[in-house]
Amino acid sequence: MIKSVISDLGKVIIFFENQIFFEKMSRFCPFSPEEIEEEALKHFELIIYFDTGKITPEEFYKRIITILKADLDYSKFYEIYNDVFSLNPPVLKIMKQLKSKHRLVLLSNTDVMRFGFVKRKFPEILIFDAYVLSYEVGLMKPHPNIYIEALKKAHSRPEEAVFIDDREENVQAAFELGIQAVHFKPKTDLALELKKLGLSF
Repeated sequence: MIKSVISDLGKVIIFFENQIFFEKMSRFCPFSPEEIEEEALKHFELIIYFDTGKITPEEFYKRIITILKADLDYSKFYEIYNDVFSLNPPVLKIMKQLKSKHRLVLLSNTDVMRFGFVKRKFPEILIFDAYVLSYEVGLMKPHPNIYIEALKKAHSRPEEAVFIDDREENVQAAFELGIQAVHFKPKTDLALELKKLGLSF
């Protein structure tokens, strides 16, 4: 019997589009949005450090504006860095329906600034019984230990949990631990997929 649902946040419960940040950031630096995206890929380790809590928001800000030769203050930087999200109401509705019968755990690769922004802008998503956030635990999906932490918070054995995520490598990592999973894509009928796994809501 499935006792818990462990869900990703980005591109499942809320959408995000980093292109919005690249376009806004281009107004404050000599790079085009496409060049900013290239720089982001070249320096992706900074995202990993930030998402695992290894650098502070101040350090992240300073390193990014140095790389991009940008002219904007800390407050303005995070205003445009954070504001890239929109709600996915159909999935949130399903989560609310699941809550009556299952323990809900949010498992997200995120940083302290973006998650703080999401909590303020979309308080309606804060329906979960527990949260496993990469910047708090120092690990990111698909590292197996972050799933083990999520199972602890879910009060479930692997076979008693279902995991939902938009990235194939994250879903595969869950499968390898014995967790049933749904690879969520834009056209996925989430309610149908969950019912196939025996969930009722």
